[in-house]
Amino acid sequence: MIRECEDHGYFRDEYCPICGEEGKFLMNDYEVEKLGRTMAGILRHGKHDLDMDDQGFVDMRSIVAVMKAKNPRMRWLRTHHVEAMAETDPKGRYQISGSDVRATYGHTIELNLRLPVDGIPEVLYFPTTEEECDLLLEDGLFPSDRAMVHLSRSYGDAVRAGSVRVDDPVILAIDTVGCIDAGIEIGRAAKTVFLCDQVPPEFLYIADEKEDEDGEEDDDGPDEEED
Repeated sequence: MIRECEDHGYFRDEYCPICGEEGKFLMNDYEVEKLGRTMAGILRHGKHDLDMDDQGFVDMRSIVAVMKAKNPRMRWLRTHHVEAMAETDPKGRYQISGSDVRATYGHTIELNLRLPVDGIPEVLYFPTTEEECDLLLEDGLFPSDRAMVHLSRSYGDAVRAGSVRVDDPVILAIDTVGCIDAGIEIGRAAKTVFLCDQVPPEFLYIADEKEDEDGEEDDDGPDEEED
């Protein structure tokens, strides 16, 4: 659920994590899931043909209108509910700018995303299968079902992301220093998700789990998608 503390803003819990107050109720788990699925469909995949700029931003009022039209149980929805959804997302999947909101990653539509390029780790990670591993090491990484290549901050993040599709993923490591020196821009999309257009094969190798033991929480696993 999502609630709002008068002093500390929106939060996802029974009580404010800062002051312990119960706060004002905004949405239950069902409503959070339904809104999240609709936002994913609109912001990541361009569903419902809403006005979207080249950075992927959409007016929150348009999202509210679509949601209320699709689901009569959500007639109470207002823009501050969308704002609460974005601000409390544990994976940093959304960004708000004024009255607009966008998805920070997971797009299947072509956009001209401008993302922060500072503080990129020297090594990032990508999950694959045993069957595809040799091919990727030979040809490099390119977008498949998404508009950009999605890289994970840690080995553990990549394992959890890959486990959505295969039981025992092979984890590739990416030499980001080499990529950047070669002119390949890598942007920070969320807490542990990074995006780029491609990774040439010379900057890929099979990762050793011991080289990364930070245990970051996965931020590239299954996300809400519209029904």
